[in-house]
Amino acid sequence: MSSNQRVKLAQELHDGIAQDLVGLGYQVDSLVGTPNTPPELRSHLRSLRFALSELVEKIRAEILMLRSGDQFLTSKYETSTQFELQRIFGELIRNSQEHSAATTLTVRVSDNGVGGAIEKQGHYGLTGVIERIKSLDGTIVIESNSSGTCVSITIPLEQP
Repeated sequence: MSSNQRVKLAQELHDGIAQDLVGLGYQVDSLVGTPNTPPELRSHLRSLRFALSELVEKIRAEILMLRSGDQFLTSKYETSTQFELQRIFGELIRNSQEHSAATTLTVRVSDNGVGGAIEKQGHYGLTGVIERIKSLDGTIVIESNSSGTCVSITIPLEQP
């Protein structure tokens, strides 16, 4: 994605979704402050307000990332290749969930690189992956040596 496209997207996020969420937050604040709002509803509205604030912060972080030129997933591949790979894997996973009646899903990514895929102090990519997999009650196996790396991720699938 070009710099101009990133800036345009950042502008659209700011002027669109972010502003809409801020407006919703003000409406929730107004309801919380209304004297006749029942206490139980007021409590739920406060929870909603906190959730809206978190969403606004996430969007602001995305806007900053877009404007700073840092890509969410940096890659030496062209943006179009990276985009296509993300779509391919997304579709394969979706198909497995919707059509296979499987109870688990295993994804393996292997390369023939130099290895060295381990958690490192001050680096959070692999740590974040492991945390996400654990939050899905999944498992990860990393085999990495001088012949390359193989990462196997298995997660349980919810049954419809």
